[in-house]
Amino acid sequence: DYCAVPVPAEITHALGSNGPVLVMARLNDSAPFQVSLFPVGGGQHYIRIKAKVRQETKAKTGDRVQLRFTVLDRADISIPEDLMNTLRAEGVTEVFALLPPGKQNFMIRRIAEAAKPETRTKRIQEVVEAALQRKP
Repeated sequence: DYCAVPVPAEITHALGSNGPVLVMARLNDSAPFQVSLFPVGGGQHYIRIKAKVRQETKAKTGDRVQLRFTVLDRADISIPEDLMNTLRAEGVTEVFALLPPGKQNFMIRRIAEAAKPETRTKRIQEVVEAALQRKP
């Protein structure tokens, strides 16, 4: 469950990108969370705020909020140990490395956001399956 918040035009312009922009964000006093600013056309971006973050900050629709974010380098990818071990075991480490950085970051973020260990394991397996499909 997401809520989309418009990014002010001057900030979108300063980003210099019409595509998705990976950021580390904070809403009010929330814990930092990784998310992509997504373009909606006309030179505008929105940021999706998960229900979990809104609940943590007690933010409701119509509230005035403070949103801070830092643009991240998509090429700076940190692969969790359990994912790396599984990629190695399946022989698809190199194939995973050939995926675009944005795709790698998206997959890793989904793994990190898993609330239950079994969900994390399932998502790691989904990454392995995606890599196996691309393996020559």
